[in-house]
Amino acid sequence: MSILGILFFLLSAIALMSVPRKWATIPLLMGVIYITHGQSIDLGGIRLPVFRLLLGVGLLRIMVRGEGFAGGFNTIDKLMVALGGWLLFASFFHEAGADGAGPTFITGKIAEIGLCYFLIRSFCHDLDDFSSIMSVIALLLVPIALEMIQEKYSGVNLFSKIFGGVREEVVAREDAFRARGPFRHAILAGTVGASLVPIMIGLWRRRPGAAKIGLIACLTMVFACSSSGPIISLGCAIIGLVLWKFRHLMGLVRWSIPFGCLALELVMKDHFWFIIGRLSMGGSTGWHRSKLIDSTITYFGEWWAFGTDHTRHWMPTGVTFSENHTDITSYYIAYGVMGGILAMLLLVAMAWVAFKWVGKTIDEIPEEDESGDRFMVWCMGASLFAHVASSVSVAYYDQSVFFFWFSIATISSIYMTRHERADETLLGSDYAGPDPESKMQWSS
Repeated sequence: MSILGILFFLLSAIALMSVPRKWATIPLLMGVIYITHGQSIDLGGIRLPVFRLLLGVGLLRIMVRGEGFAGGFNTIDKLMVALGGWLLFASFFHEAGADGAGPTFITGKIAEIGLCYFLIRSFCHDLDDFSSIMSVIALLLVPIALEMIQEKYSGVNLFSKIFGGVREEVVAREDAFRARGPFRHAILAGTVGASLVPIMIGLWRRRPGAAKIGLIACLTMVFACSSSGPIISLGCAIIGLVLWKFRHLMGLVRWSIPFGCLALELVMKDHFWFIIGRLSMGGSTGWHRSKLIDSTITYFGEWWAFGTDHTRHWMPTGVTFSENHTDITSYYIAYGVMGGILAMLLLVAMAWVAFKWVGKTIDEIPEEDESGDRFMVWCMGASLFAHVASSVSVAYYDQSVFFFWFSIATISSIYMTRHERADETLLGSDYAGPDPESKMQWSS
């Protein structure tokens, strides 16, 4: 780790331990956003990036201060514990020392995703907390966006020069540099920007200045990464926003998805998941992502129980860092490889419950609400939809993991807070429940 990286970590850690709960997410985010994943220390052969070190500091803060979860332990919390427990159990069925497998590797992975989720559950309790956090995130993204723009046109990554830990040279495709900022891949940088667009739009009524700045920064990140994946993610985010106008028809929308897939299967020469390749632009690896899904189904018997240590034969190409694996460009399939079908299903279950809670939370907010809270919660669902759709063809790693779990954790916390308030209202008044015609359900 460089001297500058150590200094940045120490300042972030001190702030994380000392600021009020409402603002504890900010120093954590600063470490996540600005410090490259390559800034790390090695302890007994275990590599700890600054990102994970700050998660450890956050855990220490919670233990010292006794800070708990908003509304207590809930279904998604239990699913997260189940996912961690199952991944650890499944790791003992992998070869000792296998790439990306084994108890040591999986313990680090469990700590990473679990702390991302549970720290946000502890720090962000309600929509006021969430709006304050997002208004600061909007400002924190500005230096990232500016660096990525200069990177796109200069071909030099400034984060490599400042912190190190990422390659200085920038990958070019079809004569266009693909900016990645502090992230390890341009697609991850662009996907993070795309997924935050709905949140910035939802923030508009509460914090219009920050919302405008954040929206410009997010769109700049999508543009500068020069990748088709984040553009598709942005399209999914916009679709999620547009569905606000049709929220009373969400049941029809949900059923149209499986029937739409069936229709594509009937009219396409290939399986319907090869639509990913057709949607990709230029020289991108859309075919690889489609073929990976195809191979995952073909070799189901190899991985369904506890995962697998060998995927190289699934695809024509492999990866430079492992002779046993191909490039697993799907977050769902990555969990399948680590822990089998149950790990994959637990991941899907958490997203499913989160969508369901978006609908229930909006039902519990009075329709005459003037603060825009109903639409803000919907925008949180649209952001999660962008993540869920992106996860089909993007395997989150490095600090981008934080933003996926941040989305689920904030929905989990805000649902619990609103649910408590609704219960108090029911006990303290003649409130008879939401108007049936105002009902909206992302998933119920």
